[in-house]
Amino acid sequence: MDKNFPYDFTIQNLGECTIPSPVNVSYFTTDAKKVLFNIYLDQYDRLKSPDGMPLAVEVAGPREKIFFDPSKTKAAIVTCGGLCPGINDVIRALVMELHHRYGVRNIVGIKYGFQGLIPKYGYPVIELTTDIVKDIHTIGGSILSSSRGRQDIGEMVDALKRMNVDLLFCVGGDGTMRATEWITEEITRRDQNIGVIGIPKTIDNDLNLIQKTFGFDTAISESVKVIQCAHIEARGSPNGIGLVKIMGRQSGHIAASAALAQSDVNFVLIPEVPFDLEGEKGLLKAVEKRLRDQAHCVILVAEGAGQEYLRQDGHPVDTDASGNLRLLDIGIFLKTTLEGYFRKIGMEVNLKYIDPSYIIRSVPANASDSMYCGALGQYAVHAGMAGKTGMLVGLMKDEYVHIPLKMVSSGTKVEPVGNVWMRVLEATGQPPLMKNV
Repeated sequence: MDKNFPYDFTIQNLGECTIPSPVNVSYFTTDAKKVLFNIYLDQYDRLKSPDGMPLAVEVAGPREKIFFDPSKTKAAIVTCGGLCPGINDVIRALVMELHHRYGVRNIVGIKYGFQGLIPKYGYPVIELTTDIVKDIHTIGGSILSSSRGRQDIGEMVDALKRMNVDLLFCVGGDGTMRATEWITEEITRRDQNIGVIGIPKTIDNDLNLIQKTFGFDTAISESVKVIQCAHIEARGSPNGIGLVKIMGRQSGHIAASAALAQSDVNFVLIPEVPFDLEGEKGLLKAVEKRLRDQAHCVILVAEGAGQEYLRQDGHPVDTDASGNLRLLDIGIFLKTTLEGYFRKIGMEVNLKYIDPSYIIRSVPANASDSMYCGALGQYAVHAGMAGKTGMLVGLMKDEYVHIPLKMVSSGTKVEPVGNVWMRVLEATGQPPLMKNV
């Protein structure tokens, strides 16, 4: 891909599709059906592909001819990274689509993420049948479990070849999609016919190009319940403060959306918008004013907000097994800081701190996410059986499309001068929390 041209939506194929599809549908989707990607950037007039055609993305759906013979196809499914509502829904949709629509009978699950492909761990693979997966959408987590951390790409491809896997479906976030891309590159280098399809998962909804990631709707719904409880607790005592910390490592999408969905929040703190603690326009003074005016207050903070305050004492920067920055606990920090401030000025407060993060990410998907996961699983199978590889299925402009793995990464933020943040400020009445604003 030309580094001076950041968009290349060419989908890799394993070879010519010659087998009539067993799927009984009223119409098939062709590779020629595309969605225009008409984003405008300063350095481009109207974006076009390298061949001069308007830049467009391939639409997902069943193809009339497929690459793999279903009777001889073996599929494997792996789930990686943190838990998220909807993973089991995706697993179920993959198995049901492979079995009932394509007649694939050999489907296995890789336990504990990519570690399950490394011999030294000794994890067994499990057979995935329709009986095993038929009810798993009613429970949270992943029946395959998960893990973090990088594994040897060559060893994983060796394992796929040893197991005679034809199709690998990888469910995970940004790090998983990068690993999935590297697996595809190694398979291509070895000239092997193994298809690799990604299903993007990040509860923070921060993948670029993807309109929505699964689990996000459920996270908002569950966060709203917690905010309601925090509001009741805050109103239940003199100068009550309900402090809630929720997910959002690098982006505040969940916090912003939950605040808009439940208008009881007075302050929203997200990674994209810096805030002062001290001073006349700082958070501490703003909370004090709120309490003197209304006698209660609800604060919603994303886990990645305010990290600069926690590292002022020279606390070392550390990363987890997946290479993600290990965050310090902004929730505990704010609790201690708020209590210390009000103790110093001699003002009684009753602060209740709630961190529901592991509860939220472990619940079953709600109806909206469950429908979305079902569609992602189905479209992923259509793509895989048609011999497509090195790609993921996602929603773009309300269409399910095929996107090359190399094009997707995390980093989509809440824009501090955008409409969403403006609406948050209007809904909460939150004043500017910086002296220079």
